[in-house]
Amino acid sequence: MARAKRLVRANTGLLIIDIQERMMPVIPARDEVIKNSVLLAKAAAILQLPMIATTQYAARIGALLPEIGAEIGGEQPLDKLEFDCFGNAAVLQKIHACSEVDTWIVCGVETHICIYQTVLGGLGAGYDMWVPADAVGSRAEKNYLTGLERIRQIGGAVGNTEMIIYELLGKAGTPEFKALLPFIK
Repeated sequence: MARAKRLVRANTGLLIIDIQERMMPVIPARDEVIKNSVLLAKAAAILQLPMIATTQYAARIGALLPEIGAEIGGEQPLDKLEFDCFGNAAVLQKIHACSEVDTWIVCGVETHICIYQTVLGGLGAGYDMWVPADAVGSRAEKNYLTGLERIRQIGGAVGNTEMIIYELLGKAGTPEFKALLPFIK
């Protein structure tokens, strides 16, 4: 079994994958995925974590949802055709620009395709990869569950949004904790 490693703000980033206009209506848990992805983006902004957002073939599947776009600080999402973010040159360049990051939290859709393949690509590139189960989704529950299981099998960490945020916070009473608390309640 791999040794557990604590999430540390100074070397953690957030990848927001393909939360798009035409995709989200077919995701059964869309409200939860959107809510928790927004919460992760708020936490990343407050904790000053690097954030990268992507879209999958935006000309066909649509733009990033406005509620996600509002949280990424004016950054334009990177459009891709690859399912693995680490397989796209522009995304990979942005990932490499975050030289302090050795751990990526991955949220978005679909769990068994782009999330899984990005985790696989990230692990292959030497990163630790975290997936909040309540901030990812698939069109079918079976695909969602299979995706999470496969992510665990290959060495990705699966948790939930609050678990990840509280681990990054480390303790109560800090300005960051106080800033995030209204969104977590």
